[in-house]
Amino acid sequence: MLYKLHLENILFLDIETVPEAADYEELDDVTKELWEHKTQYQRKDEITAEEFYDRAGIWAEFGKIICISVGYFHTKGDIREFRVTSFYGEEPKLLKDFKTLLNTHFKYPKNLLCAHNGKEFDFPYIARRMIINGISLPYKLDLFGKKPWEVPHLDTLELWKFGDYKHYTSLKLMSHILGIPSPKEDIDGSMVRDVYYKEGNLDRIVTYCELDVVTTAQVLLRLRNDDLLQNNEIKKV
Repeated sequence: MLYKLHLENILFLDIETVPEAADYEELDDVTKELWEHKTQYQRKDEITAEEFYDRAGIWAEFGKIICISVGYFHTKGDIREFRVTSFYGEEPKLLKDFKTLLNTHFKYPKNLLCAHNGKEFDFPYIARRMIINGISLPYKLDLFGKKPWEVPHLDTLELWKFGDYKHYTSLKLMSHILGIPSPKEDIDGSMVRDVYYKEGNLDRIVTYCELDVVTTAQVLLRLRNDDLLQNNEIKKV
């Protein structure tokens, strides 16, 4: 039962990813061949592997993480805060910093990770990029040998499915139908690659990522029938 969960034990997160190289021509011949093979069923016949490369950030084998934003609840008496922070920049460092957070403040069995579509995207993507970068997996991301009920992951998309495995609902749609105030985002996911490689504006991406973390927390509150966060309760730390 969701209402039995202690919100303070949940780490909400979202990641932003981009293709590992700014341009397809920067790839070596082997990687180009593997990319073409990997995407042959996703691409339409008239779309070349090079033209499809702007979507490479979706795959952990061909992309990289440029930002992990996290948020967590902190309550003291009647005062409730949702504290948000981000790890961004060079991928190895941000992954190590994120791992340190998991291994210190969110290492206990009671702690859970929560993301929208996290079980399909965020959690495995982070784990794969850690392995690619030679970083050992923290307990919260190492699922080997764990029984389904031992996996410390919450997924707001999965919660909304109610067992309907074929039904995908975006975070934006969920927030709209649940009456959650829409954050004033000036970009969307399809723009992250260009904002990163062409504009070099990582701060803009971090802001977008943090807004999604807040929205994910708001969705979980609505699923619990709790009061939504007010602006004065959201703190950047």
